[in-house]
Amino acid sequence: MSARTNPPDRELILASLRDYVEQLREEGLEGLPAAEPSVAPRESPRVHVVIETPQAAPAAPSRAAVNDRQAQPPRIASAPDAAPRSAPDELFYRYPGLEKTADLAALREFIGDCTRCKLAPMRTNLVFGAGNPSAELMFVGEAPGADEDARGEPFVGRAGQLLTDIIERGMGMARSEVYICNVIKCRPPENRNPEPDEVAACEPFLFRQIDLVRPRVIVGLGTFAVQALLKVKTPISKLRGNWQEFRRIRMMPTFHPAYLLRNPADKRLVWADIQEVMRELGRPLPSRGARR
Repeated sequence: MSARTNPPDRELILASLRDYVEQLREEGLEGLPAAEPSVAPRESPRVHVVIETPQAAPAAPSRAAVNDRQAQPPRIASAPDAAPRSAPDELFYRYPGLEKTADLAALREFIGDCTRCKLAPMRTNLVFGAGNPSAELMFVGEAPGADEDARGEPFVGRAGQLLTDIIERGMGMARSEVYICNVIKCRPPENRNPEPDEVAACEPFLFRQIDLVRPRVIVGLGTFAVQALLKVKTPISKLRGNWQEFRRIRMMPTFHPAYLLRNPADKRLVWADIQEVMRELGRPLPSRGARR
C-alpha cells in the first residue's frame, strides 16, 4: 500500500499566513506585491488578503516614506524679522529699545545714570563720547582715566593732549571734526583693564554709537580697545598698521597715546598708521613742519 500524506493542518496554514501578512504591513505594504500574487484560501474566516493586479491603481506610499514626509517641517517663507541676527545685533537685545535710538542724544538718554555694572558706584561721571556725530573718523580707546572721570569727557588728560596733537598737528583736522569714545563709559579703579562683565555691559552702547556715527574709518587705540572690538588676543604690536574690518567699516589699529608717552620712539609707527588713515580718507598729508 502506498503511504498516504496527511493534509497540512488548516490552523497552521492560517497562522503562517497571518504572520506573513503582518510582516508585510510592518514593512509598509498594505497588500501583497503585484509581482508575486498569491491566492488566499477559499474559506478564511479570519484573514482577507487583497491581491493587486498590474491594472490596479498605484500602491499607496510606504509607511516609512509617509513618516519621513511628516517628520519634515513645512516650508514657510520667513518674515523679514525672522532672519538670523548677526552677533553684534544680538547685543542690542540685552537692552530692549536700544536699537530704536535714532541719534547720539537719544542713546545718551537711553543709557541714563547707568548702574548696569559694578563700576557705577565708583565713578564720578559717566564718559559717553564727544565730537562730530557725523564724523568720517572715529577714535575708540579703552576706558576713561582720572581726568576723564572728573570732567565727563574722553581723552582730556596727558594722553588726550597727545591725541589732540595727532589730530590737529599731524592730520590737519580740528578735534571737533572727529568722534572720540571708549569701549567702556566708566573709569575702572586704579586704571586697571576693564573686566569681561564690564565690557559686556557697555558693549551694546559702543556698537550703537558706531552705528549712529557710521564713520568711514575707525582708529582703535591700544591693545585692549582693539582686542575688545575684534575679539582677538593678538598683541597690538602685530595688529598695528594692518587694516581690519569692524561692522563693515575700515579699522586701523595703532598704539594708545598713553603708551607713546612712555615710549616716544614709537611715535613714528603711529605716524605711519595715521598716514594710511589719511590716504583712506582722501586727505592730503600736512607738511613735516606741521608735526611735532
